Amino acid sequence: MAEDDNSAQALVVGGRGGIGSAMATQLAQDGRFDTVWTVSRNASDAAPGLRSLETEHDEAHIKVLSEQVLAESPRLSRVVIALGTLHGEGYGPEKSLEALEGASMEAVYRVNCMLPLLWLAALAPGLRKNPDCRIAVLSARVGSIGDNGLGGWYSYRSAKAALNMGLKCASIELARRAKGVKLMAFHPGTVDTPLSEPFQRGIPEGKLFTPAFVAERLSELLDSHPADGELSYLDWAGKTIPW
Repeated sequence: MAEDDNSAQALVVGGRGGIGSAMATQLAQDGRFDTVWTVSRNASDAAPGLRSLETEHDEAHIKVLSEQVLAESPRLSRVVIALGTLHGEGYGPEKSLEALEGASMEAVYRVNCMLPLLWLAALAPGLRKNPDCRIAVLSARVGSIGDNGLGGWYSYRSAKAALNMGLKCASIELARRAKGVKLMAFHPGTVDTPLSEPFQRGIPEGKLFTPAFVAERLSELLDSHPADGELSYLDWAGKTIPW
């Protein structure tokens, strides 16, 4: 069915994660979007009312799914790329140089840096004539070089810092090629999800956020940040994070 010329659509990549799932629900309930796509590894578990696609996030499939979404939803006005990993089978945050392992570093870099940029690259050709598309990519405060006073967490910090640099390059390019696109690197704070669960001890009262709260804050930030040719690096409260 053809989309109405005045309709708006949204896409959430990583739609089964804690933040991604909450963001998909937030967008679906918003009322401004007639289509909300989600992409995840298990589309069968997606909530009702969402257009769900399944992928293992290999490069070729990313391109295929991006083309499908853009063909059916040419007026994407919100894109949220909610991909991230901090720990998994056989790897976790490193506390010392001696803990670094190539395979673990590759796994962390792939999910936190490479895949978000590949999704952005695959979507970019379809955004050139889009008058208003606001894109948020999950980053993290620990990816800030200027804010790093503790060290450690080598792979995760490095991957998020590399992601930020890639997004900065993309914002410069898209300012020329797709003037209606706004890019945002978003730090959600500490969210009550499996990613942060092993590290929640000692979190101050009121600083462990629900995914729904973070989704609401991100939606508000996207609403208030139209295209300006710049990359915004913001936390959940809307405060700018130093690079």
